Amino acid sequence: MVLIDAPSNLGLRPLRPGHVPGTWHAPEALARVGLDEALAPLRKVRLPRPAYEPEAQPGTRLRNGQSIRAFNLMLADAVSAAVGAGEFPVVVGGDCSILLGALAGGRRLGPLSLVHVDGHSDFRHPGNYDSAAMLGAVAGMDLALATGRGEALLTGWPDAPAPLVPDEQVVQIGEREGRDADFAWPDVNETAITRIDVFTAREIGVPSVIERTHNTLDRTGWPFWLHFDVDVLDQAIMPAVDTPGSPGIDPAELVVLLRSLIKDARCAGLTITIYDPTLDPQGTYARLVVSLLHNVFA
Repeated sequence: MVLIDAPSNLGLRPLRPGHVPGTWHAPEALARVGLDEALAPLRKVRLPRPAYEPEAQPGTRLRNGQSIRAFNLMLADAVSAAVGAGEFPVVVGGDCSILLGALAGGRRLGPLSLVHVDGHSDFRHPGNYDSAAMLGAVAGMDLALATGRGEALLTGWPDAPAPLVPDEQVVQIGEREGRDADFAWPDVNETAITRIDVFTAREIGVPSVIERTHNTLDRTGWPFWLHFDVDVLDQAIMPAVDTPGSPGIDPAELVVLLRSLIKDARCAGLTITIYDPTLDPQGTYARLVVSLLHNVFA
């Protein structure tokens, strides 16, 4: 294992004037409560923190779009080097925009599937919102961008054919808003993405979730990337995130799910995102994340 610290907050909106989202603190905060000791990586890579800009950047309607591309190109280099050396990269974010760099790096070595474990679909794209009226926040767009929807700035990557992953090789687990009357991006339901929302996951149980996931992965047998957004946990258990919500996947069941995927020899790497230490002054939820990951890899 190689730990890659990806201290980005670039994909998030400010919650109020002057606010700077705190997810960039996550790698340091998790290390402080024992992540390195819990996972015992062979080595560690630390990417530099990028500068957050609340205003529009030239040539893009994505907030921090140019900076996100530059940061993710660095991340792609680190991931491709690790995978190419036979290592297992664990990328510690940061917001969900880091998924793009991780996939771009892994994609340089061949095709990938994606298992996207997240409390949200992250499927906003110009087909379901007015990009002229508002800046896009990439942390809510990562799945759309990964499947080729959105600005070429973040869908086209060097040595990584677009899209980074095809719809039919994506499994999205744990989303909680798709049954709401005002669901923001219902067109995700019209895609070939395998969708197992939190309600279905709780109804059918983890063994069936794993079976459905493998049914999709087995179509091609490609390596797959695992994305874990901690907001898939219920807000009563994990409130230290940008957009908490209920219900969520039970922590013990989440460990079983993630462990089964990590143990699969096809799993190429893992991203961990959206924990915000500024919402956790006592480090309570940092310790929860570290304990959960320790159990996943035990």
